[in-house]
Amino acid sequence: MFRAKSALAVAGAVCIVALTQARQTPDLTAYPTTGWLTNGGDLYNRRYSPLTQITRENVAQLKAVWRTRLNGSGTGVKYSGEAQPIVQDGVIYVITGADDVFAISVDSGETLWSYKANLNDKISTVCCGWTSRGVGLGDGKVFVGQLDGKLLALDQRTGAVVWSTQAERWEEGFTITSAPLYYDGLVITGFAGAEYGIRGRVRAYDAKTGSLAWTFYTIPGPGEVGHDTWPKNSDVWQHGGASVWQTPAVDPQLGLLYFSTGNPGPDFNGAVRAGDNLFATSMVAVDAKTGKYRWHFQQVHHDLWDFDAPNPVVLFDIELGGRTRKAIAQASKTGWVYILDRTNGRPLIGIEEKPVPQEPRQLTARTQPYPVGDAFVPQSMAIAPEGFKLVNQGRIFTPFWTDAIVAKPGQGGGANWAPSSYDPRSGYLYVCASDRTGIFKAADDFEMPMDGERYLGGAFGAVAWGVYGILSALDMHTNKLVWQQGWPERCYSGSVATAGGLLFIGRGDGRFTALDSRSGALLWAFQTGAGVNAPASVFEHRGQQYVVVLSAGSAFAAATRGDSVWLFSLAGKLTAVDTQ
Repeated sequence: MFRAKSALAVAGAVCIVALTQARQTPDLTAYPTTGWLTNGGDLYNRRYSPLTQITRENVAQLKAVWRTRLNGSGTGVKYSGEAQPIVQDGVIYVITGADDVFAISVDSGETLWSYKANLNDKISTVCCGWTSRGVGLGDGKVFVGQLDGKLLALDQRTGAVVWSTQAERWEEGFTITSAPLYYDGLVITGFAGAEYGIRGRVRAYDAKTGSLAWTFYTIPGPGEVGHDTWPKNSDVWQHGGASVWQTPAVDPQLGLLYFSTGNPGPDFNGAVRAGDNLFATSMVAVDAKTGKYRWHFQQVHHDLWDFDAPNPVVLFDIELGGRTRKAIAQASKTGWVYILDRTNGRPLIGIEEKPVPQEPRQLTARTQPYPVGDAFVPQSMAIAPEGFKLVNQGRIFTPFWTDAIVAKPGQGGGANWAPSSYDPRSGYLYVCASDRTGIFKAADDFEMPMDGERYLGGAFGAVAWGVYGILSALDMHTNKLVWQQGWPERCYSGSVATAGGLLFIGRGDGRFTALDSRSGALLWAFQTGAGVNAPASVFEHRGQQYVVVLSAGSAFAAATRGDSVWLFSLAGKLTAVDTQ
């Protein structure tokens, strides 16, 4: 269902899109300037703006130009607002946790059109709050992945549905929470649902018609690379998980599409899935045109700890050892950044296989990969929480069975969905993460799941107190920490870096902030009235640099809900929300 707000608005949008279509196809590997055309700012997912009108020296003067409300969409307790706005030709496109889409004029803040998803309230297979992390844009269409498993194309001018396909069924455990990616005539999306017994996959569709172009299964079938890492004479691989939570990245020169995957299923019972369980908890490259496997790197073998990799992969070129290397990095829930050569999947900085403690009943892997460099969250504990005995100092990869243990990082620790950003001038990767103690316990009973049934092999658990945010800058030349700062609440808002020396990032308490990217020093803060748990987008329009962000809160971060889009510039006049 769509609604155009006025004939004037629609006519303006028609003119905008007509001009866009008359131009040459934009270079989506270039840093964004007059728009923000992909979820990650460019096909590399760098989330970096080269604009310099707003700087360290003048950011204190930043004020809001306008605030637009989204008709109360996604303000209930089950919803989260985590979408990065897309911007093209003076129009902002944003989606709420209810999968409702809004097109908003940069000049006026007026809603030009809206699309209402009308999701079924009976959807029962959403893992971690009803959310969407953005829309895709291309071919004159806005692409939407929904929690009910539908993939849609909306007319960019009016919001009318151009095509809709039932990509997967929520009743079978599948949902779409990531922003679809438009690339070279294809619309590409992953699917969540490992906690409901899915076999993970990435699919590409024809952008014009919605017809399926290719499928890559993140759990390989018989005869495919990696199938031998699952038990023989068992169908457990058909429910092996490996969700794809984030928007992939693309290197057009190499013709490769990159993404990382979630945990294997069942999450906490490894006894029923002997082997390394590829391609779960891995970084994967496939042919962008065909979906054919090219390479993988597994971050955690036979994952027992829900150490999935939901943070978007980032591509960049970097000088190492006197030559330019094509790199890919991913910040994980393990608390490490994994830096690889994106041409072949081999470590660039170094990743060492080290022996880890064993639990025969869990069929634990003998070794695990340890990246050279620094961890960005604690990976052990000095003192046991009340009511628990400390085993192996609560270190990462401490195994368990049916008696609960505590360890760090927990299932809710490390780097989760909130995207990282990369500054090419310094080579710094900015990672938003959390420090939380996990409670790990397996269940020794096992049944193959029915469609849409919870499939954990244990239970999620965490110590109720002591949840902290950690924002880190790591030098990708060395994988070493440059600076860190601790927050009294989760760090659960993606960042964007700028050539003005700034790092824009939100806070769960409603503040939208600008930090000095060299040191993390706070330079500016603005109270929006609801949790800023979505990354901002930066662009130029009519000679003015703008920053736009969704302020809608998050169920996962326990932040106050809202329905506001805020636009900021140095010419803004609006002041912050008074929360007193």
